[in-house]
Amino acid sequence: MNALSRKDTLFISLMLFSLFFGAGNLIFPPFLGQSAGSELWPAVTGFILSAVGLPILGVIAVAKSNGLQSLANRVHPVFAVVFTVMIYLAIGPFLGIPRAGSLAFEMGVQPFLPEGVNVKAALFGYTFCYFALAYWLALKPSKLVDRFGKVLTPVLLVLISLIFIRALSYPFEPAGQPAGNYVTKAFATGFTDGYATMDTIAALNFGIVIAMALKQKGMTSTKSIMSSSIRAGVIAGTLLAIIYLMLAYLGSVSHANAANGAITLTNIVFTLFGPFGAVLLGVVFTLACLTTSVGLLTSCSQYFEQLVPKVSYKVWVSTIAVFSLLVANLGLTMILKISVPVLTAIYPVAIMLIVLSLTNSLIKGKQGVYALSILFVGIVSVTDACLQSGLNLGAWGELVKTLPLYNTGFGWLVPAIAGAMGGYLLSLYNLKGKVVHSKQVKSYSK
Repeated sequence: MNALSRKDTLFISLMLFSLFFGAGNLIFPPFLGQSAGSELWPAVTGFILSAVGLPILGVIAVAKSNGLQSLANRVHPVFAVVFTVMIYLAIGPFLGIPRAGSLAFEMGVQPFLPEGVNVKAALFGYTFCYFALAYWLALKPSKLVDRFGKVLTPVLLVLISLIFIRALSYPFEPAGQPAGNYVTKAFATGFTDGYATMDTIAALNFGIVIAMALKQKGMTSTKSIMSSSIRAGVIAGTLLAIIYLMLAYLGSVSHANAANGAITLTNIVFTLFGPFGAVLLGVVFTLACLTTSVGLLTSCSQYFEQLVPKVSYKVWVSTIAVFSLLVANLGLTMILKISVPVLTAIYPVAIMLIVLSLTNSLIKGKQGVYALSILFVGIVSVTDACLQSGLNLGAWGELVKTLPLYNTGFGWLVPAIAGAMGGYLLSLYNLKGKVVHSKQVKSYSK
């Protein structure tokens, strides 16, 4: 079988949407809308480009390259293993999975706790049950399409649509004034804020889940798997963009002054539905976070099983679920604080790897282009992450801050272009050297 029916394509697309749509996807767009105010449209355009466009390109890049490690191997075999492990750990047990579990508690359970209850004990009890359920669902990856694509995702989309439809008939005032960086650089700020969803690096992970789902549907042709993966990515991305527009719009007209997107969205839903809004929002957050956690548990476990075949998939699922449970109990605030510098270090490298993959035919797969551009980007992004963490890097840190576009979050862009050009010229020089050497050897042999 080398072609999917429209029905199966839709269900796999909905499954991919549910894997992407988790904690950050719910809380960041409303906060963006609140902060951007009247500058909503340039801000949300930048956000959608990074939070939707890049993940779709990530799915395409992984599909074309036959997996993340195969793609990263074009830089260097050692880099392929190290970077891929870092990606899976960051989006998995270190940040992505615990963040989803912790946020599901804060939005779905904590508002209903009576006064005097030990919140830490309640968090542990909830996350224990949460990850036990996620563990059980992840044990059967072959059933993800049926459980997510046919059941959980449609329910989630209906609930979010219900909130937006109710908002259309509510007399909100026009959007307020922009705040912070949205005043002068709304587009760039929206773009870099899209990093926080983690969907670009998640896309590099979910390629393995989509490929396995397609194979379970009977697809055997590599070309067909690639084209179906791309089609599913485009459909899932379109749904994400629509939801982001809805949530960002609600944030812009809410006139809230909340500290984060979770509070912004809570205020909106309470305004629209009253006390019932707490129940509705709790269900939405729980479904969104659970589906993402299961997808990440599945993709991480499948990868590490391939990396260390002696350890079974079930053992990996158990290990990652337990570790995620422990990290989730650090609390959402601590997890978010850690995630910002980590994403700053990883995201530009992931973006550059995707761009190189999509232009591979143009650069003719030259390893020098991959290696030098990724090296330059990595140096800048890791330096930026250290600076964001409060480390004093002295003269080197000040030098990096002088890079073009650094203040807009794109300080890595010029080094990336310079590295790619330098790598291309170096590859041509090496090729020329080999040709000259070959001619000399032939002349000596005569």
